[in-house]
Amino acid sequence: MLSAQQNDFITRVGPGAPAGQLLRRYWQPVALVDELEGPRPVRPVRLMGQEFVLFRDEAGELGFIDRDCPHRGADLAYGRIEDGGLRCPFHGWLFSVKGDCLETPAEPEGSKLHTRIKQRAYPVVQRSGIIFAYIGEGEPPAFPEFDCFVAPDTHTFAFKGLIECNWLQALEVGMDPAHASYLHRFFEDEDTSESYGKQFRGASADSDMPITRVLREYDRPDISVDPTAYGFRLTALRKLPQEQTHVRVTNVVFPQAFVIPMSAEMTISQWHVPVDDTHCYWYAIFTSFTGPVDKKRMREQRLELYELPDYVSRKNKRNNYGYNIDEQNTQTYTGMGFDINVHDQWAIESQGPIQDRTREHLGTTDKGIVAFRRQLVRAIESTLEGGDAPMLISADQASGFSGPPSIDGIEKAGVDPVQYWQEADLARRKACDWAAARLTPHAGE
Repeated sequence: MLSAQQNDFITRVGPGAPAGQLLRRYWQPVALVDELEGPRPVRPVRLMGQEFVLFRDEAGELGFIDRDCPHRGADLAYGRIEDGGLRCPFHGWLFSVKGDCLETPAEPEGSKLHTRIKQRAYPVVQRSGIIFAYIGEGEPPAFPEFDCFVAPDTHTFAFKGLIECNWLQALEVGMDPAHASYLHRFFEDEDTSESYGKQFRGASADSDMPITRVLREYDRPDISVDPTAYGFRLTALRKLPQEQTHVRVTNVVFPQAFVIPMSAEMTISQWHVPVDDTHCYWYAIFTSFTGPVDKKRMREQRLELYELPDYVSRKNKRNNYGYNIDEQNTQTYTGMGFDINVHDQWAIESQGPIQDRTREHLGTTDKGIVAFRRQLVRAIESTLEGGDAPMLISADQASGFSGPPSIDGIEKAGVDPVQYWQEADLARRKACDWAAARLTPHAGE
């Protein structure tokens, strides 16, 4: 259990809040590249309780600036893209992607007022279908050379979804390997050849056993947590018949992401980004180690659940997440359909807008959550004391943060699980053109 004060310390992210000060030291996903397509590439963004506007000028340059016009506070999200920037419709003040005021056209001829006006602008970059922004002080860290950032565009797909609860409880579900045996339990196994683009519906690597069967029949994983340079690695082992072991390796990337296996051929890198204290978006990059990603198919699959323009789930607390008692009795453990995003959404939203951790009782399988909270508290305290936040990397260090390996497979009898996942990761990379080109003598470690 945590006290109410401790809970606030690690969950609240507004300007000046301890956790908010920490998270502002890292790059944050703020939009999908797809959201700036079309005739008007302008999007309002609410991030950690602050209001911004994201836009792309006529030259294709990205800008991320404060949303209120510095003239009289009008909403720049309604601005016009013209003449090299974003123009406020109220009095025509024009701002570049760097926040420079280029024109104040209603002022008298020869006025130099615009030279004294500056709208705060923030660094912004585009990576693998997601636009990231940095709203902290000082220079932003480099991007680690993780698979999701170095794979060619043809082999990645990005998407997002809104969750109506605090970012931390949304993130913590990704460091809890045990829940999948219950929350995502399916009573019947589908044809694994039809599993493309679906999590927990294919077969585990090096076998023809459906992951759904593994999770359903072997529901007591042995979980270990190992620190890494980027956060920590979670390994969940499930003992199977004939002395085999199901090995699932996932990763927590500090401060708010995880990297997990989606299938034998694809991984998911997912961030949980606070909109404010009681809402967050998940952003995910799906990375393929085989052929190019079928982006059209994966987008259509997800748009069956998520409604544009705000990526809100069609199944939510206002319609009981589509709950059906007959389905719960015969097909799924939750009775909430076959998309595991709905299962996760119910689980974390049902904890309340901000989970009351004064009432929780953690168990052995929650060791990843315990490890992360300790890491988070240490990082917040260090930041408050004026120290460095952890795992802020320079461009020279970026190549040292590769991978990270994320495997779901079944090892042969007598093979050490660590040896298995290292060899499985290396074999997958050697068989992949873009990953093989990056192999080092220590790849897979």
